[in-house]
Amino acid sequence: MSVESLERIYTINLGKVLLSPNNQRAKRAINMIRAFASKHMKSENVKIEEEISHLVWERGIRHPPRKIRVKLSKDDDGNIIVSKYQEEKKIEEKSKKEEKKSEEKKVEEKPKEKKEVKKIEEKPKKPEENKVEESPKTEEKKTENKTEKPKEKKEVKKAEEKSKKEEKNSSETKSEKKSKE
Repeated sequence: MSVESLERIYTINLGKVLLSPNNQRAKRAINMIRAFASKHMKSENVKIEEEISHLVWERGIRHPPRKIRVKLSKDDDGNIIVSKYQEEKKIEEKSKKEEKKSEEKKVEEKPKEKKEVKKIEEKPKKPEENKVEESPKTEEKKTENKTEKPKEKKEVKKAEEKSKKEEKNSSETKSEKKSKE
């Protein structure tokens, strides 16, 4: 009647450790891990591996981690072993991804060369077309601006001269009227 060992993965929140005094926080974190394991695996016999202890004590007694990811396993005798969780899936996925990437690189090398050739051909054409279209517009604008500014100045000068002439004429006509009277 052997019962299969239970293995579960948990993330233990150790945030309440900060409520204890500075010089007791790491100790309290270890006790919290022990209490968490006994509660969730329903056994009082808990053994914490050295790796977990090193993780908790790594930054000293005052600054234990806020969260810790562990694997809890319960054997036939009711002993609970708390060990560090190592992500096996990611290691396998990484090796598969690397293989896929290397295969994709080999396949994509040939099409990339064609795309690069197309891009090189297209780039010189576009700026030439744009230059041809833009250059007359910009030249026209420049010439318009140059011609408009002097015209405006000339018109302003002409208007000033006209106003001066009118003032002279009006003053002459007034003086002539007075002399006639």
